[in-house]
Amino acid sequence: MGEFFSDIIHEFTLPFSNPVLVFAVLLAVVLLAPILLKRVNVPSIIGLIVAGVIIGPFGLNLIDNNHQGVSMFSTIGLLYIMFIVGLELDLNEFIANKNKSLVFGFFTFIIPLGVGFPVMHYLLGYDFNASFLTASMFATHTLVTYPIVSRMGVAKNQSVAITVGGTILTDTAVLVILALVLSNTDGGLDLWFLLRLLISLAVFSVIVFFLIPRIAKWFFQKAEGEKYLHFIFVLFILFLCGFLAELGGIEPIIGAFAAGLTLNRLIPHSSALMNRIEFFGNSLFIPIFLISVGMLVDVSVVFNGLTTAIIAIALTITAIFGKWVAAFFTQIVFKYSVVQRNIIFGLSSSHAAATIAVIIVGYNAGILDEYILNGTIILILLTCIVASLVTQKSARELAISQENDPFSESDLGAFAQEKILVPIANPSNIGHHVELALLMKDKRSVNSVSLLGVVPNNEEAEKNIVSFRKKLQEFVQNAKAAEIDVDIITTIDHNAASGIVRTARELMTNIVILGWPGRTGVLEKLLGDKVDLIIKNVDKNMFICHIEQKLITHKRIVVISPPLVERELGFDLWLQKVVKLSQELSAPILHLGHPDTQSVIGGKKNGSALFTFKPFVDWHDPLSCGDYIKEGDMIIFVSAHQGYISYMNILDHLPTRLEERFPHHSRIVVYPKQRVVEGLLESDDSLFVPSNF
Repeated sequence: MGEFFSDIIHEFTLPFSNPVLVFAVLLAVVLLAPILLKRVNVPSIIGLIVAGVIIGPFGLNLIDNNHQGVSMFSTIGLLYIMFIVGLELDLNEFIANKNKSLVFGFFTFIIPLGVGFPVMHYLLGYDFNASFLTASMFATHTLVTYPIVSRMGVAKNQSVAITVGGTILTDTAVLVILALVLSNTDGGLDLWFLLRLLISLAVFSVIVFFLIPRIAKWFFQKAEGEKYLHFIFVLFILFLCGFLAELGGIEPIIGAFAAGLTLNRLIPHSSALMNRIEFFGNSLFIPIFLISVGMLVDVSVVFNGLTTAIIAIALTITAIFGKWVAAFFTQIVFKYSVVQRNIIFGLSSSHAAATIAVIIVGYNAGILDEYILNGTIILILLTCIVASLVTQKSARELAISQENDPFSESDLGAFAQEKILVPIANPSNIGHHVELALLMKDKRSVNSVSLLGVVPNNEEAEKNIVSFRKKLQEFVQNAKAAEIDVDIITTIDHNAASGIVRTARELMTNIVILGWPGRTGVLEKLLGDKVDLIIKNVDKNMFICHIEQKLITHKRIVVISPPLVERELGFDLWLQKVVKLSQELSAPILHLGHPDTQSVIGGKKNGSALFTFKPFVDWHDPLSCGDYIKEGDMIIFVSAHQGYISYMNILDHLPTRLEERFPHHSRIVVYPKQRVVEGLLESDDSLFVPSNF
């Protein structure tokens, strides 16, 4: 009996060593800290860091920060943050603004370094190596507050994109400085270090950006039915890239970010896979990393002497001031708003992972003393708190401004009522048209996506309805995994086209996407039958689609539009959907059309940066636009039915001719909404997508 009680007492000896108990404590903190601090309007990130201070070795000592489980989850969380940053990054925006990222990276590196060195060397009296290394620490930052901008839905803003780019540049530069300072301390700079680093980076880049995307594309196609394997594969790529980076002498966080970039185009943001990735990261890995950051903080060092307090205050003020000045200069140079400047400052002012790496390595090497070490720990806590408060406030303001500044004022309120209806001819082969609808759906819409089955009015009607619903259940479950509500609607009609038209009117649809089967010659016959009937009787934006390959494999979207298309009522809505599709697929847009149309698109506030414009006015030979189309392009041709403002006779046969010339390209023909028919009450508040007709 005595041994029994002794074992129980041993289990509760501080710090806890039982991995089950340690994990239970961590989960309790992840669960309770955000709930409790939300009542006093404190960001959850601060709550988790403060909770780490409380339960850590310098607080209640419930958990040792050297515990193997905590260390592992902390490492995973840091890599996960950088991985999600790479996944969610708008590559089109990132590439278009790579020069801005370079400028911000220069500012956020050189300004904190330039401010920090005099403070350390002349004000606090440290030698050159200690001053230079500590000043380089000011230049680092960890994207601790990135989950805030992700949760607020502003992660694709340009200010976020350039901050992410600057983070990679400045942290890489600081890690190089660390190696050089250590080499200098040992008696001389090792010039071969730079050569080895360049070789490592080259080999790493070939593996990650050339080999892995091809393996990933092949895997996603071969294992399309095994959805859980997709998530396991993504995790494998994440940690493989982290390990390969470390193997080459590069920080694992760089490898994790590179893994996110290389998978960015293969994982649409609205997909079920992305939902699973974010769910596991935000619910487990990232919170434990934030707790581990707090566990490093020893608040008591401030009271150990005046020197420690002075150095801690000096380090914190210098770090925050340097990052604010860098954000300010970036705002001035690129004419950003105050909110965007604050987003940049909030994301780049928190110090954690790279800072710890630099300071601990410098301390162990004898370059830095315990005052700088303890002062840096306090700096981590204070900068994370400041960054969280600034990012929370700025991200909320930016999200509100984006909601109040939609693509077009004429669409105010339309997206919240958007309705997607997907009529399915063959439930066992729904193709990629439904996936297209899911990617185009606005997240602000309160309506579900409805799958429509039109069954013949015969004795087998009821049996066919049951069969239709049963075959689509698997797809409904996959859609719900992406947090997209999907329901099934069935109707009985003698003619499939008339059933579609009737249901579209009943649900007040405003976009129709029809799929066409077959190759050369089939489309012309089709447009004279079912599709023509729907076009004439449903006055909505209409997309007629042939998706040749998986949507994620498209490298670019080419939009071809006739003159005056910008005057159609449906112009803003179909343009918004093309922009949404471009963002989901990380595919840039090439627009071929009249300069007046391109001027209107370029004047839009949201999404215009995704476009590259090439004037096209030769409508006597419209197929000459094919000179701009490459392999892997998705062709979106904006046509017009007779009676439209932008209608021309040549448009009647152009879709068929495009199909003949580009049989292996995905093609979408768009018919913009016409003028409202007098006496007919219509709505722009839903989205209608027939497939496989």
